[in-house]
Amino acid sequence: MEIFANLGVFLVAYGPAIVLGYLLGSIPFGLVITKLAGLGDIRAIGSGNIGATNVLRTGRKDLALATLLLDAGKAGLAYFLVIWAYAAYAGQYTADFTPGYWHSLGLIGGAAAFIGHCYPVWLQFKGGKGVATFIGLLLAAMWQAGLAFAVIWLLTAAVSRMSSLAALVATLAVPIVAYFISPLGDDWIVFGALAMLIYWRHRANIRRILAGTEPKIGKKNAAEAPPGSAG
Repeated sequence: MEIFANLGVFLVAYGPAIVLGYLLGSIPFGLVITKLAGLGDIRAIGSGNIGATNVLRTGRKDLALATLLLDAGKAGLAYFLVIWAYAAYAGQYTADFTPGYWHSLGLIGGAAAFIGHCYPVWLQFKGGKGVATFIGLLLAAMWQAGLAFAVIWLLTAAVSRMSSLAALVATLAVPIVAYFISPLGDDWIVFGALAMLIYWRHRANIRRILAGTEPKIGKKNAAEAPPGSAG
């Protein structure tokens, strides 16, 4: 019974942050942008994904960039908006809470946005793979980890010429970097949990990487990328 009581306390305290973050994250910007641009349903081409990589397959780099920025931005916005909303509600009691408390609230909101992006209720829980949204949360909650992600991604991509492999290597490094920056904080735990989900969402890519058939940056396959490819 104590477990259920603790769960109830958690939902009461953090439920609004989870709901707000999830709703923000579940906005399918890639799908919305391509439809507004008259390109139809992005899920009908390439990997069938709603992320920036698949939007790029339409040939519209501007739309792909917009999708990348918006998908990243919604996690960062969730982080700050949850903190603002709770602080506004707390009002005169704001001074009673530590910076670590507000940061933890923001992490929960950002993590919920990540879940919303990967599993949006509006699309039968079939969303993106979460890398851009993950980066957005990193930059908002711990910019050093976000910078580390970017550097490792660039180095790995330059060597392997594979976007998915670069994302996976950089993602794996993030919880480690976060732990060294703040070993007593919640960041490395949250980032680690989200990293595991990113790996799960990229399981098809991992199989192709191991098989040597994963598409490389700047090269087009004879056939269109199969469902489940990066993006």
